[in-house]
Amino acid sequence: MVKSFVVGIAAASILTMGAVKMSAGAGQSNDIVETAVAAGSFTTLAKALTAADLVGTLKGAGPFTVFAPTDAAFAKLPAGTLDNLLKPENKAQLRRILTYHVVAGKVMAADVVKLKSAKAVSGDAISITVMGSGVTVNNAKVVKTDIAASNGVIHVIDTVLIPSGK
Repeated sequence: MVKSFVVGIAAASILTMGAVKMSAGAGQSNDIVETAVAAGSFTTLAKALTAADLVGTLKGAGPFTVFAPTDAAFAKLPAGTLDNLLKPENKAQLRRILTYHVVAGKVMAADVVKLKSAKAVSGDAISITVMGSGVTVNNAKVVKTDIAASNGVIHVIDTVLIPSGK
């Protein structure tokens, strides 16, 4: 089950990157990874998924819901953070961060807004807040929703989620 969550996170991240350039539903015949790679705007996420050995998981059956940070979201991390996470000795920490972006199951935007929290594949809880017409997951704003893939759905976020503690 942990492997499925990890795959979901990676796929979601990749989809989210691609989703910025795609309309909702455009990637239904492709899995999350294929959809994200085709979009061409999630290079940082794709690189992180590869470093964490999560690409294969996100190409799995799923379904997964991925809160995918854009390249701009990764750029907001403190200087040196991403480079440090991509080092082989930090693979476990990178996996935890990426799986923190994935939820088991296909949770469309209409369902997300009914939730106060969701359990990520990493085992951590993600806080969900609806304010007016906007939704945030932890401190990240959801900027695009319901990007469909054959094995789940991607929601694009503007900030990388970092699990606390542990």
